Amino acid sequence: MGQLERATEATLARGNRFVHSHPRTLASVVALALAGFGAAAYGIAQTAPDASDLPRRMVTEIVNSEDVPSQLEALAGHTLSLYRAETTRAGDSAESLLARLGVSDAEAVAFLRRDAQARKLFEGRAGKIVRAAATTGGSLVELTARYAPADSSLATTHFERLSVTRIDGQLSTRIETAPLATTVRLGSGTIRSSLFAATDESGIPDGVAVQMAEAFSVDIDFHRELRKGDTFSVVYETLTADGEAVTWNNAAGRMVAAEFINKGQSHSAVWFKDDDGRAGFYDLDGKSKRRTFLASPMEFSRVTSGFAMRMHPILNQWRAHKGVDYGAPTGTAVRSVARGTVSFAGRQNGYGNVVEVEHGNGKSTLYAHLSRIDVRRGQRIEQGERVGAVGATGWATGPHLHFEFKLNGAQQNPLAMAKSSEAIELSATGRQRFAGVAPQMRSQLDAALTVAANLAE
Repeated sequence: MGQLERATEATLARGNRFVHSHPRTLASVVALALAGFGAAAYGIAQTAPDASDLPRRMVTEIVNSEDVPSQLEALAGHTLSLYRAETTRAGDSAESLLARLGVSDAEAVAFLRRDAQARKLFEGRAGKIVRAAATTGGSLVELTARYAPADSSLATTHFERLSVTRIDGQLSTRIETAPLATTVRLGSGTIRSSLFAATDESGIPDGVAVQMAEAFSVDIDFHRELRKGDTFSVVYETLTADGEAVTWNNAAGRMVAAEFINKGQSHSAVWFKDDDGRAGFYDLDGKSKRRTFLASPMEFSRVTSGFAMRMHPILNQWRAHKGVDYGAPTGTAVRSVARGTVSFAGRQNGYGNVVEVEHGNGKSTLYAHLSRIDVRRGQRIEQGERVGAVGATGWATGPHLHFEFKLNGAQQNPLAMAKSSEAIELSATGRQRFAGVAPQMRSQLDAALTVAANLAE
């Protein structure tokens, strides 16, 4: 060890002995040093000038006021029109409709009664979208109505616009056909009682709710597994006429994407076209929601009797119910749950009008109590193709569909069979394209939840 190193160690040792021997002295020195810094800071602050000693100057400027009377006179010269919107109701008259629109105009009432084109407002189905502009005195300035076209084949693509305008003091009408526009909207909701109650509360069209139930039909039994507190978010297209969402003929745009959280488990669905141009719903991982067997022979209906023991409504005996009954109005379309060949189309005792379809590998389905049969024996049919309509033929206490799924002749639970059936897979290129779409849909679904949360606050 060198002389310098030995001297440094000796100095450190003396310092340590001083700290242990005189702790209070050291603390006082440190406190005094800090106080000195404080005093220095205080002294520096005191060198700034006192604000009360700074020079002050008053600036006076004359402001010329505008000519208020001339402004009021100019405003009085403007005609103020008030706009209100309504939808027509069953039994509406010219008086009742204009009254709801805030129009008090005897001349307009008389015109709507006598003009052949204007009378279309009160013909056909209710629900026409009407907007009117009136003066402050209640006189009609203009009235515009939008409704489904007379040609039903255009109902999902076009609308009719009826315009009543006042030109040079005279009322006139014009009717024209215009294309519907498509806009994308976001929605979300919470289940309190039923799916449709929740979508109604959120302002989501029934047609979109039906598509959502269809997309998740294999994941969720909406008749038994729905829980209070389940949540959903949805991205959907809305058909609009001049910016107003259409409500006629249950018109609804396509559901683009949705997420449903049932019993804490998340299920997703995204509308996507594969390489062959066939469109369907896939989850966010690219797995098809479509199975070789649909979960239900109708788009959405009420299950009145499930696959279980029940009291027979006619025989008043406990019996195994080896099918599923769906309550629906007479005439509701019934579809095949899978592609196959019609093996029977006719009447079968207590089942009334019946259609049976063979699907191969020992699997078959039966549709009973039909009011009509729309297929014939030996006919090849595709999944979703109509086979008949709901009725009450045979032993039935009311209109409903009795549906059975058979495996080698033995009835099976239809929902369980649908869940276990194979899913349709995307090709490699299809999966690559879907991978580019999925993140966008995820962002929009998250945005729907964010909007709902902000509105709730």
